[in-house]
Amino acid sequence: MNRSRIAGIRLGDVVIDILVRQSERARNLSLKYDSKKDMAVLVLPRGISEKRGFAFVEQHQDWLLDQIRSLPERLSFQVGISIPYQGVDHVIRHDPDRRYGVRVTEGPGLAVAGPEEHLSRRLRDHLKKEAKARIVPLAKDYADQIGKTVGRISIRDQKTRWGSCSAKGDLSFNWRLIMAPPEVLDYVVAHEVAHLAQHNHSPAFWAVVEQIQPEMKRWRTWLKRHGNHLHRIG
Repeated sequence: MNRSRIAGIRLGDVVIDILVRQSERARNLSLKYDSKKDMAVLVLPRGISEKRGFAFVEQHQDWLLDQIRSLPERLSFQVGISIPYQGVDHVIRHDPDRRYGVRVTEGPGLAVAGPEEHLSRRLRDHLKKEAKARIVPLAKDYADQIGKTVGRISIRDQKTRWGSCSAKGDLSFNWRLIMAPPEVLDYVVAHEVAHLAQHNHSPAFWAVVEQIQPEMKRWRTWLKRHGNHLHRIG
């Protein structure tokens, strides 16, 4: 039986979360850094203790720290920084003369109204609302194209995923998709809707995705290349 737990280890001045996984199938100690989960993953074969595993981590701490340093920095929403919106970089601006809302300005920019201390929350709420307005009708339209019915559609703050489809046909999507080019959002919606017909990743499933979005390979590649950066925004 495989078992896992999350532990913390200090390497120099940095404390790193490590998912320690005991595996019956693994033959060797292994260490990797999962940028999506923002943690290291240590796999222990049968008979290898955690103590020996952590010693292995310390032996490879320079490599592990290099992996972390090579990641894009996390970007919080604040005045003056640039974030992508529908695939185009927009500078965040504060609009103190207006009480409510977020508007697109020349530049281009995103002007957030209200007190500046609420800017981050208001912008995040706005982007979630925009994502929902784009995704919900699109998912229903794609489902109609393949003769399926969508269940509940939700927009969430998912740390490692772009979307999911439950056995009941409920769909969930990451609000950060609104930052990607529209075609990337289209691809992810097509991907999850296709699971209504094929709840797997078989050739038949990919055929359904391509039926909905013929250029899906191009935008799937874009997401693989740039998705980690989007996950680290907001």
